[in-house]
Amino acid sequence: MKFSSKHAVLSIFIAAALGGMVVGDASAQSSRSSKKSDKVEQLYPQATRQEPAAKASTKAGKKLQKLIDVYNKDDYAQTRTLADDVLTTDGANEYDKALATQLAAQAAYNLDDTAAAKTYLQQALQFDALDNNGHYQTMLMLAQLQLADDELDAGMATLDRYLTETRSTRPDDLVLKGQALYQMERYQEAIPPLKQAVESTPEPKDSWVQLLMASYAEANQSGDAIALAEQLAAKNPSDKKTQMNLAAIYAQADQMDKAAVVLEKLRAAGQLSEEREYRQLYITYANMDNREKDVISVINEGLQKGALKPDYQTHLALAQSYYYSEQIPQAIENWQKAAPLSKDGETYLNLARVLWQEGRVPEAKQAAQQALDKGVRKPEDARKIINLK
Repeated sequence: MKFSSKHAVLSIFIAAALGGMVVGDASAQSSRSSKKSDKVEQLYPQATRQEPAAKASTKAGKKLQKLIDVYNKDDYAQTRTLADDVLTTDGANEYDKALATQLAAQAAYNLDDTAAAKTYLQQALQFDALDNNGHYQTMLMLAQLQLADDELDAGMATLDRYLTETRSTRPDDLVLKGQALYQMERYQEAIPPLKQAVESTPEPKDSWVQLLMASYAEANQSGDAIALAEQLAAKNPSDKKTQMNLAAIYAQADQMDKAAVVLEKLRAAGQLSEEREYRQLYITYANMDNREKDVISVINEGLQKGALKPDYQTHLALAQSYYYSEQIPQAIENWQKAAPLSKDGETYLNLARVLWQEGRVPEAKQAAQQALDKGVRKPEDARKIINLK
């Protein structure tokens, strides 16, 4: 079970980090003892870094305030221009420059210039003058952007530094590390942070759980994947997505009988409604011995409800199931529907063989010719049928 989108979690985290950020006046930003800053939540109370005594300089104070005002108006192009001006201002101190580059990074990101955003973020960290909230949010954003750009080694190094210095155990941070390790195909290492995040959250996000189960699967720990899926399914017996996930995990572990039981309960409750759900059930039965009649039942129900499309795969599955349950006329009918939809002539050739076995010689020869016309791996097999007396 491959995790479907390697950037999905990252994009959510970045959006959350940027959303609603409004910077106040420069003096409030620079004074840790002000009433306003006293009310600010300390996001990293366990951080090892000693917060600097941040204070805007008198030389750059007015420019910094103008920069903050422009940023809060969402004028990102002007924000970058003013931030660059602060960086070259005589007498601007490390705090002025750190705050300017932090805001410039946010602006560059909103302008889809991630390369510039990463450069500004790195500069902000080098100035090392922001309070812990600003400093570590900057570090986290840099890690996110590096990982999203597939700079996996650099992103992991930044993220490890962030986690080490902040001692953060926030679920979002743990999942980010698990996501990065999964991208790096270090599946075994991805499991502990993901497991900690899922277990420490009352209602973990579905994407987190999916990623943990995918990591288990890639690390060949199918037993753990099943245990997690069963635990979640037991908590949410009426949730279709959770039950479908459990069925998929069973199927991946070749426990088709258990997968079928789960899916059949959903079917009996009238919860199967989508094509992929009916397809998952009939494919499960198709991979079990002597369950051809169940395949037929599921497909016909799906077709009747309009959930399944009368496409090549559907008719082929029906044809094979009818054939192996000795319902030959129905098998032929479905092969006749499937063959024109096939990308090559192999299905026509199978149809020709069955028609010949049933004594329907003219139809068999016609199907064999159609097989040749569409192309088959062994054209001599089709010619034998055509040339038979």
